[in-house]
Amino acid sequence: MTALALAPVLRSEWAKIRSVRSLLVALSAAFVATVGVTLLVHATVGRSEADNADFEPVYGSYFGLNFGHIAAVCFGVMAVAGEYAGGGIHLSLAAVPRRGLFWAGKLLVLGAAALPVGLATGFGCFLGAQALLGEYGVGLGAPGALRSAVGCGVYLALLTVFSAGVAAVVRSQVGALSVLTPVVFLISPVFAGVSGIGKAVSFLPDRAGQQILHPVPEGPLGAWSGMAVMALWTALAAAAGWWSLSRRDA
Repeated sequence: MTALALAPVLRSEWAKIRSVRSLLVALSAAFVATVGVTLLVHATVGRSEADNADFEPVYGSYFGLNFGHIAAVCFGVMAVAGEYAGGGIHLSLAAVPRRGLFWAGKLLVLGAAALPVGLATGFGCFLGAQALLGEYGVGLGAPGALRSAVGCGVYLALLTVFSAGVAAVVRSQVGALSVLTPVVFLISPVFAGVSGIGKAVSFLPDRAGQQILHPVPEGPLGAWSGMAVMALWTALAAAAGWWSLSRRDA
């Protein structure tokens, strides 16, 4: 695979994203929902919560991420499963018969599109939340603050690619969301505090990836080791998507 061969694939995949309004809406919603909910919460109860003994201004800046990463999942799923639903995958593979080249180009574009939106989300959440906290707020120089803002962007980009890999295996938007919804949104909150299961839950993609948002990570994983686990999940999903694409008829 050469850069010369990959370049037109990247352009075509980027053109797909720009031309499908639902993809642009989902990508924008990751920023709007995360930052919007975070600012709304901090504007209403932020300073009163700051008096609590367990108040953490850095991690609390990403309160809205629980809403925003739904949009990141939808963006990754729709970008892949949408081609199967509409039959566009046949045209894509006719234009790019080398399926490995096609898959690599799609994932690179999805990750590259999600990363700057994720970074804007991370910095928007942190700076906006700290401004609303007033004298209780901290700056980017606080321990773990800059790392958390950058990590938020990386997390959302990896989550997008992870979701795309799952969608390539399932080949259905509803099916992919049925798999991802419990994995990303339900299992961790429900079982994190259960004795004997909590440590295992820490290695799920969402729980592991979000450790980087904590100034002092909780559980068996650190900030970067948690992100490494998230990256491993993403690589496995991407590999599974490639296997499905290469072994099964479109």
